Formats: sequence, C-alpha cells, structure tokens
Amino acid sequence: MKVVPVPVRDDNYAYLLVDDTANIAAAVDPYDVPKVRAAADKAGVNIVAALTTHHHFDHSGGNKAFAADFPDAPIYGGSDKIPALTKLVKDKDEFTIGNIRVKCLATPCHTQDSICYYVTSSSGAPHPGGVFTGDTLFIAGCGRFFEGTGAEMHAALTYLGTLPPETVVYDGHEYTKGNLAFARHVDPANPALDRLEARLADRSERTTIADEKEWNPFMRLDSAPILKATGGGEPSAVMDALRELKNNFRG
Repeated sequence: MKVVPVPVRDDNYAYLLVDDTANIAAAVDPYDVPKVRAAADKAGVNIVAALTTHHHFDHSGGNKAFAADFPDAPIYGGSDKIPALTKLVKDKDEFTIGNIRVKCLATPCHTQDSICYYVTSSSGAPHPGGVFTGDTLFIAGCGRFFEGTGAEMHAALTYLGTLPPETVVYDGHEYTKGNLAFARHVDPANPALDRLEARLADRSERTTIADEKEWNPFMRLDSAPILKATGGGEPSAVMDALRELKNNFRG
C-alpha cells in the first residue's frame, strides 16, 4: 500500500490510495481531476474509486468531473450533500480497494457528514496504516466547528486517538505553519513542538496519531498548559474555548 499526496487549489490535499499489488488506486477528495489523473498516470495506476471526506466544495467539487471521467468508479461519502455520490457510508462501514481494507469513521463537527477513512493492507509495500482526516484533524490542529460543537470535535478527535499510534495522518489542508504558531502560543514549553518545527521543511515526512497526541493542542485538552490557556472546565468547554482562541489568533 502506498499513498501519493496531490496538492490542489492553494492549500488542499487530494490523495491517491494505491494498492501496489494490483496497480489500482482510490482518489481521496479529487478536487482537480486532471491533476489527480496525471498523478495516477505517473504512478502507473488505474483509478477505480473516489473517497470523499465531506461535502465542502474544496473537497467534493471535483466529483462530477470525476464521475464523468471514471463512470464505473464508485464515489463514497457520508451524505447525499456530496455531488455524484454513489456509495453512502456510515460509521464503522468497511469495504476494500483491491487488497486495501477501508474502515469508515464518522467524525461529525466540521460538517455533519465528515467521514475519516482508516486504511490498512497486509500486501504490497509495507505501510503502518493511515487515516484520511479531511478537515477534522490537521497537523497540530483541527477544523472549525461549522456544523457542530466542541463536544462533537472532542468526541471526533478522541475517536481518531483510538487508532494505532503508528497510523499515518493524511489531512486535507496544509495548515502546519499556522497551527504550529498557535500551539506554541498555548503550549509554549512543549518539547514535541521542536520536532514538528524541524519537519516543516519537508512535508513528505508525515505525522502519526502518536505525534498528534504529543503536540496537537486539540488532542491535549487535559494538559496543564491547555487548561490554563482556556480557563479549564469540562472537555467540551475547553475545546470550545480553545477553538475560539485559535479563531482569533493572529500570531
């Protein structure tokens, strides 16, 4: 199993999820279909499906073009708000892309139809497993609560935190620099942030669920620095306060 990032728009990521034993791939959030197709051609794989993380246009906006170019490829997603959807999925649904097992994790908050896709394979190139998180989990951050609450985002990130620690995170935007600045603002003595800063020059080195638990303030709600920064309280209240701090942060 291999994952090929495909930068699209200004800061979005699409991905190719590749079964390298069969030379087939699923496209994750293929906003720019020509660019995704070119990446597939370069990798020597045939695209056989699309996985949509949520209905926002910068993630699902390529679906109609994808359906036209790949009429036999199913398009998976969490609601009928997703254009050209053919396979509606819910929490804990599972399916396969060749020899890759895909498990759907419902993480409502950024949107109510947010689905993260946990992927594993025991064949092909060794891979520890990965999770496509859309706009739910970012490197050192999380998505805005457009359709949800702090309690829902806390539940979503806690859910993702139950994945094996070595699981590689494939997020939907390149927001790392700004997220690192905010993390230093609210958690300044965290030594893990130095490791993250060292990775900024090379985003080809992906982070893991274990990493995010060390440096992502939204996954550290019970830590003393985050409680101090937010005024404390129940996790949902801490999450709401932390998100508000991030929304207003201009560092």
